[in-house]
Amino acid sequence: MTTRSTRSPRRRTVVALAVVLAVLAGFIVRLVDIQVVNADDHVKDSLNTAFASQQTLYGTRGAIVDENGQVLAGSILQYDCQLSPLLIRQTDASVLEGESKSRLWADVSNDVARITGQTPEEVRGIVAAALAENPDSEFAYLKKSVSTETFRELADLKAPYITCMPHPARAYPDGAVAGNLVGFVGTDGKPQESLERSQNDCLAATNGTRTYEKGKDGVVIPGTEVETPATDGGTLELTINRDLQWYLQQLIAEQTQNMVAQHGSILVYEVKTGKVRAAAEYPTVDPNNVDATDVKDRTSQIFLGTFEPGSTFKGLTAATVIDAGGQTPTSTVVASSEEHFADGARVRDSFKHPANTYTLTGVLIDSSNAGISKFSEKVDKQTRYDYFQRFGIGQGTGSGYPGEENGLVYPADQWGAQTTYNTSFGQGVTTTMPELARAYGAIVNGGVRMPLQIIESCTKADGTVVEPEVGDPERVISESTSAEMRQMLENVFLQAPYAKTVAIPGYRIGGKTGTGEKSDGNGGYKQGVYYTTMVGFAPADDPQYVVVVTLDEPTKVTSSAANATAFQKAMTQVLKTYRVMPSTTSPELLPKFG
Repeated sequence: MTTRSTRSPRRRTVVALAVVLAVLAGFIVRLVDIQVVNADDHVKDSLNTAFASQQTLYGTRGAIVDENGQVLAGSILQYDCQLSPLLIRQTDASVLEGESKSRLWADVSNDVARITGQTPEEVRGIVAAALAENPDSEFAYLKKSVSTETFRELADLKAPYITCMPHPARAYPDGAVAGNLVGFVGTDGKPQESLERSQNDCLAATNGTRTYEKGKDGVVIPGTEVETPATDGGTLELTINRDLQWYLQQLIAEQTQNMVAQHGSILVYEVKTGKVRAAAEYPTVDPNNVDATDVKDRTSQIFLGTFEPGSTFKGLTAATVIDAGGQTPTSTVVASSEEHFADGARVRDSFKHPANTYTLTGVLIDSSNAGISKFSEKVDKQTRYDYFQRFGIGQGTGSGYPGEENGLVYPADQWGAQTTYNTSFGQGVTTTMPELARAYGAIVNGGVRMPLQIIESCTKADGTVVEPEVGDPERVISESTSAEMRQMLENVFLQAPYAKTVAIPGYRIGGKTGTGEKSDGNGGYKQGVYYTTMVGFAPADDPQYVVVVTLDEPTKVTSSAANATAFQKAMTQVLKTYRVMPSTTSPELLPKFG
């Protein structure tokens, strides 16, 4: 039988249990509301509070490599190191109160200064200044962009108030090697010059983010992390050879200084592919130390400079009159050292001589302006202009170098009497080293002009390979004309006064020199100041490479003979680098005079 005394405790138990269940149900409902129903809203709200944090996840900028995959520009990790002044003050207080065995900041700061290269006073001053501005300051930069080695030494101090955040930085392991092509990036990571800038779509990484909430103790709250991953940049492969580029940069630096010239350049063009294997110049930029280089030398004058080519254009004129004018290497004209033409035009040679019966070969060997002018009359001026266009003069090469300049050839109907003859020997027109290299490549490559390129490909982070759009090969002259031009140009290097200087034992080579006058800016030419050029190819019996060497205003030797030593050494190194076999046939000597 249930009595009042037994019912009362039971009722109290039921009531208490109901209350507990009701409270528990309320907690469950609220928990579901917070963590399920309105979770997204609460996360968004939390990210706007003082406890929400965001971290940049850096992608790696792509490398620039040579034809063999050797790195010319790459990315490394550097660290921005920071301090927590508040934590330093709290740590010192704990040490002084005997609650911690850590060292005092006064001692630790000495080690920090030794590692970072700062003075102890500078390091302690950073903390003091931050606390003076805000006694609760939790942030002050110790030093930015420190190396991995420095970061590790700081980490070894096990100081809880030092934090280093990694970020990618650009490095150029070979310094100035190909700096004129590669370019550089600024301290802010933005590309500044040359291929670093123009190929940024290939190289640039896309940064990601990581957002999260953390408690007052700095611990990340589980379940609050949201991450967008970074995407690395692609790899840009160039056509150049790093080791050859290095050698030729040393060579042209030496020769430019020996000849007391303002600037010097060497361009190596692969005849059968149109690829540039080296583009060396002096002065040039070291991307690791940009400020040490004059602004004008931070790009490539090879691709941005134009010049009057002088007598190297006699090769183009000779090819034209053979291909379109029915001439041969032994065709003749009579030319003295000064010739007068119709409409008052007058042409002089650089040396005195009587009226010679020159062969076309002889005109090239002696580099007679008067002789080539007479040969140029074998075709009309419009035909010569058309051949200049077919050779690519004045059209640029589409190499891939940003802002590449074009030469300038005025239309034939704008040629006056004097210009009509001057253009035959490279006056009154301008060109660039890439245009000239490609034109001579066409002359010796069976008459076919190949597209010139310095960029091989871009390999994206996902493995996709993107190759640049280049033009199609184009026939300029016939195979027979090309064969006769190779023979004539070989005889130039066999019979010219500088023949012994350019000779390479075991190899047949050919080419032409040019001494171009420089504008004075007032419609005339500077007196006694020249831009000298030597362009040649090897082997003459099966051309593989064209090498162009230029010097801007050499003063020790003012003629194109100043380029001979540099050309011989450059071509020799090219043949070694690509293991080109020596010639097994002998040249045929052609007569200079008829």
